[in-house]
Order: sequence, then structure tokens, then C-alpha cells
Amino acid sequence: MGVPTVSPVADPNSPAASIAAAAADPAAGEAGFGFYVHVPFCVSRCGYCDFNTYTASELGAGVSRDTYAQIVRAEIRDAAARFAERSGANEGHSGRRPKVDTVFFGGGTPTLLSAADLASILAEIDDSFGLAAGYEATTEANPESVDADYLAELHDGGFTRLSVGMQSTASHVLKILDREHSPQKALDAVAYAHKAGFEHVSLDLIYGTPGETAGDFAASLHAAVDAGVDHVSAYALIVEDGTALARRIRSGQVPQPSDDVAADRYLAAEAVLSEAGFHWYEVSNWARSEAAQCRHNLLYWEGGHWWGAGPGAHSHLPGVRWWNHKHPSTYGAALAEGLPAAGHEILTDDDQYLERILLRTRLASGLPLALLRPSGRAAAERAAGDGLAVIEDDRLELTLRGRLLADAVVRDLTS
Repeated sequence: MGVPTVSPVADPNSPAASIAAAAADPAAGEAGFGFYVHVPFCVSRCGYCDFNTYTASELGAGVSRDTYAQIVRAEIRDAAARFAERSGANEGHSGRRPKVDTVFFGGGTPTLLSAADLASILAEIDDSFGLAAGYEATTEANPESVDADYLAELHDGGFTRLSVGMQSTASHVLKILDREHSPQKALDAVAYAHKAGFEHVSLDLIYGTPGETAGDFAASLHAAVDAGVDHVSAYALIVEDGTALARRIRSGQVPQPSDDVAADRYLAAEAVLSEAGFHWYEVSNWARSEAAQCRHNLLYWEGGHWWGAGPGAHSHLPGVRWWNHKHPSTYGAALAEGLPAAGHEILTDDDQYLERILLRTRLASGLPLALLRPSGRAAAERAAGDGLAVIEDDRLELTLRGRLLADAVVRDLTS
């Protein structure tokens, strides 16, 4: 499939000019290159969710589930055209653009699109950029949106990893979260994925929901382990302003989540998962092996670059970050005229320093002390002295207590 030609940019301060300069930078992709594809559709909105999602009645003109794959494929072709010719292409790069190491479909509910549509978007990335040997391609899935045939078609279409949103096995917790599926549906989805041939399957859990007991969360953890997945993500419930859950808490219908309870749940997750042979590799993520770790998320955390396609998707290339228009109809109209970016920012040295420390501190592999400024090195020594971290081989690594207080550690390192 041919890649379109992008016209020269008149305004040197425009998003298009900044993106063109970053795409021409030989460093683009040197630390890995990925694609994030945002699929904004949901059957209904969960009460805790503030993601960029839309039900059928909220879409407006120009974008629908039937046309979405075609629209996103057009953005991918446009992205490919924005990468300038490179001289001296090295391993992992073509002459024009970086090979794609990882692809992640998030949402929303990506699996509301047909498996054929998702596979066609992945094929477009391969056609326009090229998928690297041994690439990882992940999609999120709500349990009620997939069955055995769907996942078999998805695996045949090139997907290598599935991330299933279970959240909890307690029906009353799912009700508070406004989840549509039953507890068994998530476990069925895992079984279907294994039957389809997916080697890597992840389950997502949320802890600290009002009304959840320690026993509820323990049951969810054990169910995830018994399902045979090789990756578990566990996140504390965050009550975001403007969500239905925030309104219910404000009106007194449900209590505010407790930080102390969330800490207890995290300790329970570490105990159960480590006993079952999982190892934490990022504060909220555990995997049975290095191969089971989510390589796409590691790309973010380790300073790689990516292009985000779809409404509201964010992208990052050397020294620049930009984001697409959020509403699907606005995004579609902007894409028809060219770049669908709603805005961009040029990242200063301070911006990049802060993000580098913020992300790498959360990794089990640790933060190289060489990345820290002198004040940060002094803070690292304090963190070690307070039992929040250990320093080994010129790297700072969080202790279990430090993981509970990771945000405070980062603030001290970057203050």
C-alpha cells in the first residue's frame, strides 16, 4: 500500500513542523519504537472511568465503529509519510522510518471492533512502517466482548498478547464499578485466549473499591493465579473528578476509598503473586518471566518513542509530545485535512529529566544514579537511609515500603 506525500510545512512553530523535525531525528526509534492505537468505543461508561471513551449516542457525525478502522489506517499512512529520509539506516530501521517493536490497542473497548478490523490496522502498521522481528502486539479486551472464535481470529491476525479487564471476582465490587461482565466471563476469556494460542495473557485488577473486603481482593488474586495467566496488573482505584463514582461519593452514596486500605491491598497483591511465582517489574505490574512483561509499557517507562493513532491519542518523538483531537468526529474531520493534532509541546531538558526519573524509579530494574543531578543523588542516599530504596551497582531500587511511597520518593529525587 502506498504512503502519501506530506506537503511542506509553512509555519515553523506548528505541530506539523515540530513533528517533522522530530521524525527526521536519527534518535527516533533508537530506544525502541511503538504504536498506540486508541479505540474510543464503549457499550456503556464505567462509573470510575475518565478515559476518552464514547457510547454510540455520543459519537456524532463522521466516525462509527464500521468506518473506524479505515480512518485509523489513514492516520497510520500519514504518520509514515512524516518520517524524513534517513541516511545510514542502522539495525532496526528502514531507510525512511523505524521498525515497530510493539503495538498496543487501548480504549475504550478495542474488541468492540471486529477481529478483522483490528487485524487490518495491525497490517497497516506493518505495511507502512514494518513490524520488527519478534514484535509484540497487544489488545485490551472487556470480557463480555470476546469469545473463542473472536480470539482465534485475532491471534491468526498477528496479535501476540491479550490484556483482559477483570477488575474483581466479587459481583458487588463490579456493580460499584459499573462493569457489565460477570466474574466468570473474565476467566472464560482467559481460557479462550489460551485455546486460541496466545502465549501471553494478562489480567487487570482494581483494588480499594468501596465495599471491597480483604477477602474479596484475595479471591480475585487467587482466581487470576489459578487462571494460568503470566501477567497481572493491579491498580488502586482513583476517583477522578467528573466521573459518576465521584458524584456518588460526594453525595454520600458510597464512601471515599481509603489510602490505608489501598496500601494493605497492595501488600496482599505482592504476597500472593510472589508466592505464585510472579515478580514485580513495575510498581503496579507483575509477570511470571521476563518474556511475560509488557514490552509496550516498558517502551514508555524506559524512554522509547511512539506514535499514538486515534482520538485523544498521545505521541512522543525526540523532544516533542503531541495529542490528537479528543472527540471522534473532530478527530476525523481534522485527519481529513491533514495532521489530527490538537496541540503539542516542546520538551525542555527539565521536562525530560523529570519524566526520566519519574518513570525509571518505578521499575524493578532501578534508576541509574548517573541520570540524577547532584541534588537527586543526595535524595537517593536519603531514600536508602530511610529504608525506601537500596543502592546497588550504582542504581537506586525501591524496597517494598518504597513502592508504597513511590510518588514521595520521586518528588524528593526531582525537587
